[in-house]
Amino acid sequence: MNIRMICRVLGLIFLILAGLLLLPLLTGLLYGEKVYNYLFTAALSGALGFILTRFKPRQSSFFAREGFVIVGLGWLLLSLIGALPFVLSGSIPSYIDALFETVSGFTTTGASILTDFDAVSRADMFWRLFTHWIGGMGVLVFVMAVLPMSGEHSMHIMRAEVPGPTVGKLVPRTRRTAFILYLIYIGMTLAQTLLLLLGGMDFYDALLHSFATAGTGGFSTRAASIGSFNSPYIEMVIAVFMLLFGVNFNLYFLLFLGRVRDALKSEELRWYGCIVAGATLLITLGITGRYGFLTALRHAFFNVATIISTTGFGTEDFVLWPEFCKWVLVLLMFTGACAGSTGGGLKVSRVAILCKTALLELRQTVRPRTVTRIQLDGRRVDDRTVRAVHVFFLFYMLLLLLFTLLISFDGYDIATSFTAVLSCLSNIGPGMGLVGPTGSFSIFSDGSKLLLSLAMLIGRLEIYPVLVLFSVRTWKS
Repeated sequence: MNIRMICRVLGLIFLILAGLLLLPLLTGLLYGEKVYNYLFTAALSGALGFILTRFKPRQSSFFAREGFVIVGLGWLLLSLIGALPFVLSGSIPSYIDALFETVSGFTTTGASILTDFDAVSRADMFWRLFTHWIGGMGVLVFVMAVLPMSGEHSMHIMRAEVPGPTVGKLVPRTRRTAFILYLIYIGMTLAQTLLLLLGGMDFYDALLHSFATAGTGGFSTRAASIGSFNSPYIEMVIAVFMLLFGVNFNLYFLLFLGRVRDALKSEELRWYGCIVAGATLLITLGITGRYGFLTALRHAFFNVATIISTTGFGTEDFVLWPEFCKWVLVLLMFTGACAGSTGGGLKVSRVAILCKTALLELRQTVRPRTVTRIQLDGRRVDDRTVRAVHVFFLFYMLLLLLFTLLISFDGYDIATSFTAVLSCLSNIGPGMGLVGPTGSFSIFSDGSKLLLSLAMLIGRLEIYPVLVLFSVRTWKS
């Protein structure tokens, strides 16, 4: 284990965190607020970063184990330090509550314990939504984009942090790939901010909601979320961008190169589009009697977009919708967005592989001598990837059931407990029952909040980095 290299990379993360904390600090100064909490946290993060970067590794390369440890430890430490400003300012007095909110921000989950939004300062609200933007693309990807990291094995970090069954380079150099991803990310964020400004939002709200949309997080500056703006234009802009940020960013790179046909040939993109269209139609039919067709279509499209992209913004309390519509949304919670996007969930490509595997097994049961292979985008999916998808799904379901069992000791109904864990593990935000769009996760005990925070980290990092981090064998020579 290259401990010195791990310490050095963690030090770089702390230094970058110290720099990022200056943005809410400047926001507080702009609005005439006290910013000592950000000064202290930035100084602490900078000091830790300085100390850890003094470790000079004997060799600069590292392998899969180090990559998983760096990602797991990096996100855990980032959350522990990032929670301090909320506690020091008094916006969230309890450290466990602040940690839950911070983990929810960095993992782009959007589950919140806040009930009094008026008690949160402008600087704290900026930091709260900015954590979505930081976590959306991945903090380690950001480190690779802005700082030179020697060694070709830096790809192990990207594989450990970027969601999806497989991760590849857009260009031969990993650092260049990370830089391109962030250019696309920043460009789309600025485009959405401009469109929201044209819709009448002030700059503060437009920028912060663009941060939350880009990270597919779902935190809002308003207690009633997007519904408080009461604007079909704003809802549609945000809905479209939620879906766009749920698309594999590799496809945007192809569009940038002018390879439009190659991008549109993506089978995962077609699955994604068909799922969105089908779910929107089904929910529209289910709630037309409640709203009328056009309004039903508007609410159905927005809520399908917010759930499948795992963003979690709200306009309507879908807990009050018919049971059929709620079950459609629960299925979308499992599915999630595309691989290589900022969204969570199982990922559409994994769902496609699982469905194709099931159909293949059914076909071979009827015709045992038939030899067929699973294909995606016209290419054969190798057996190792298929096996990895099945193992991931097994881990996902086992963790979902285990965490639901553990938080059930709080005594809430099965809909509340199950969908609370599902929304955290899939990084969605709202669930059903008491944790619906108008509910809050503040109802849970401190122990359950810590478990749900762990579920959010496991979901965002797609299980393995966190499991590897807590494995005894990882730390053996």
